[in-house]
Amino acid sequence: MSLNRSILFLFAAIFSISCDEKRVFDQYQSVSNGWHKDSIVSFALPEMDTTKRYDMFLNIRNNDDYPYNNLFVIVSLDQPNGRTTVDTIEYNMADPEGKLLGEGFSDIKESKLFYKNNVTFKKGIHSVRIRHAVRESGKVSGVASLEGVTEVGFRIESTE
Repeated sequence: MSLNRSILFLFAAIFSISCDEKRVFDQYQSVSNGWHKDSIVSFALPEMDTTKRYDMFLNIRNNDDYPYNNLFVIVSLDQPNGRTTVDTIEYNMADPEGKLLGEGFSDIKESKLFYKNNVTFKKGIHSVRIRHAVRESGKVSGVASLEGVTEVGFRIESTE
């Protein structure tokens, strides 16, 4: 590798790390063949500093096959003391004309969706479980396989 390429690579690596200095945890799981309604995406979180505050996000990667304007999810946050907090959340995934929201230059869009802010963690290991709860209008049973979602992620950022 030439000296110029080495310097360019080093600069790119430093730039990418410094741009994401708030990231504490950021993982994804693939659901590439459609996100089945009984499929739960789980993340074991690292032990967090109990003296700091954090913001948490769901990251959804989807493509043009996603047929809805919104996304309903059920998020369970399991704490070390055995307590579980469960939230049902709706996110907008497309504008009124049906164009997918999110970041990306190709047909894959990534949406960083707010979950909780200014959170402190208790000592011990926490886990997060996410499943979709999308229903079609007038139908009781959920959408069996949510097409167009390719990956589900969870992100924690430091507020400092």
